[in-house]
Amino acid sequence: MPRLFPRATDHRPAAPRTAIPRDVWVLVAAAFAIAIGFGLVAPVLPQFAASFGVGATAASVIVSAFALTRLVLAPSAGGLVNRLGERPVYVIGVLTVAVFTGACAFAGSYWQLLLFRGLAGIGSTMFTISASGLIVRLAPPEARGRVSGLYASSFLLGNIAGPLVGGLLAGLGLRVPFLVYAGTLVVAASIVGIMLGRGRTAEVRTALPPLRLPEALSVTPYRAALVSNFANGWATFGIRMALVPLFAAAVLHAAPAVAGLALALFALGTAGALTFSGRLVDTWGRRPLALAGLGIAAVGTALMGVSGSDGVLFLLSVVAGFGSGLLSPALQATVADVIGRERSGGAPLAVFQMVSDVGSIVGPLLAGLLADSVGYVWAFAASGTCLLLAMPAWTGRRNRSSARKADPSRMLENEDGREPHG
Repeated sequence: MPRLFPRATDHRPAAPRTAIPRDVWVLVAAAFAIAIGFGLVAPVLPQFAASFGVGATAASVIVSAFALTRLVLAPSAGGLVNRLGERPVYVIGVLTVAVFTGACAFAGSYWQLLLFRGLAGIGSTMFTISASGLIVRLAPPEARGRVSGLYASSFLLGNIAGPLVGGLLAGLGLRVPFLVYAGTLVVAASIVGIMLGRGRTAEVRTALPPLRLPEALSVTPYRAALVSNFANGWATFGIRMALVPLFAAAVLHAAPAVAGLALALFALGTAGALTFSGRLVDTWGRRPLALAGLGIAAVGTALMGVSGSDGVLFLLSVVAGFGSGLLSPALQATVADVIGRERSGGAPLAVFQMVSDVGSIVGPLLAGLLADSVGYVWAFAASGTCLLLAMPAWTGRRNRSSARKADPSRMLENEDGREPHG
């Protein structure tokens, strides 16, 4: 006869929540310092370029030069990570950005500014790929989603706080933010160089066997993450920064502050999703959150072109940002699953970064052509469609044998993307 009231022994205590290692918090603190500095420079960089008497196109080239350098040199940075290890490459990369960002403050011409900004991109790709490798290595497998969400949140909060601090420096001239940014980069390099590996977490090792790119590409989730990151770079990083301000001015006839508020609300939507999406990635799996993020971001992006008022644009910005906040931890955790903790993933991480950079460069160009030829409605619709087209990549069955080969810890055996426990 079944018992109406179960015994106390029938209920076992839930497994304790996995603690985030100290070294991960070190990386999070460094990421926040870097992001604050970037937030200081980003708003003034085009104006500083224009101060040398160049037009809007040349001023925009200064912005894209950084991303182009990152794209071109990402494979080399991945090779450095495999040979030297993540921590040395991280510190060298951050200090490289610090040196050339500080040099920007003393640029005497447009071409000097372009050179220094492009050289800073070398360091950026070094520390970005090495930071991703460190996160893969240090994050407990059952908490990869939470760690990815936490790391993304630190960058997001820094990018929000940076312009606020920059407002206090506005009266000191356009060159001062570059010097302050260089200072924050030195702080970030010091945090990682001095504190990383000194806690109770395992020491970051070098000379791990590398995960070759063909091995990673043989795993279905990795391919899905690449396709999704390209679409995310196209819509989230490219269209948001390039097309939304133009749309607000040309179609809504709004003041520049409206575009700025729309971008801030996008970040707010992302931050709201990141407060819980990392936990859901660990409990529900990678694929459900990736699909939800792609779908929600696609709707928010595609409908921006039919916004008839500032309020509708603001609402859709929040929606698109919320979708991005669901997607980002799922992609990062998926790549971490494929690489595992016992392999060096320089090449797969470099390609993962590169596809986002390609999307952020190609997306605005094609969307700009559509906006000029057939209108903003089609430009935003095409960007939303790009996100939707990434969704089928997550629906195929996983190659289990390839997953086990790529990740010795067999973290991809479950079809939903969650790790097996017990």
